[in-house]
Amino acid sequence: MPFSYERTIRLSDTDAAGIVFFANYLALCHEAYEAALDDAGLPLHEFFADGDVIVPIARSTADYLRPLRCGDRIKIALKPEALSDNSFALNYEILRMTAPVKVAARVRTEHVSTSRSKKERVALPPKLATWVSAG
Repeated sequence: MPFSYERTIRLSDTDAAGIVFFANYLALCHEAYEAALDDAGLPLHEFFADGDVIVPIARSTADYLRPLRCGDRIKIALKPEALSDNSFALNYEILRMTAPVKVAARVRTEHVSTSRSKKERVALPPKLATWVSAG
C-alpha cells in the first residue's frame, strides 16, 4: 500500500520564476521517504545505527508534468518496489492538491544496499527488506 505525505510548497522550494526548482522535486521525495521510514517504525537515527550499511541512490528519473508554485498543497504517494535482495526502487507520484487536483510529477529512485567497509553490495537490512516487500 502506498504511503502518503502531504505538505505545502514553500518559497524556499521555488526558483526565480516562482516555480519549484527541478532538483527540489528530489528533495521533496526524500522528505516523503524519511517520513515513510519513520511511519514504518524505522526512524533514521535507528536506520543508520549500523554504521556499515548504507543505502545510496544509484539512479533517479523524473517526469515533470506541471509546475508547482509557492502555496500549493501537495500529496506525495510513495510505493517501494523490490528489485533484488540488495536493491529496491521507490516510485513517487506528486499530486498538486490545489484545485484542480493534477499529477505534477512522477519520480523514481533506485537504491542499493552497500557495505561501507567492504565496498560491495550486501543484502538489505531485515527491517528495510520487510518494509520494501510490504510496499
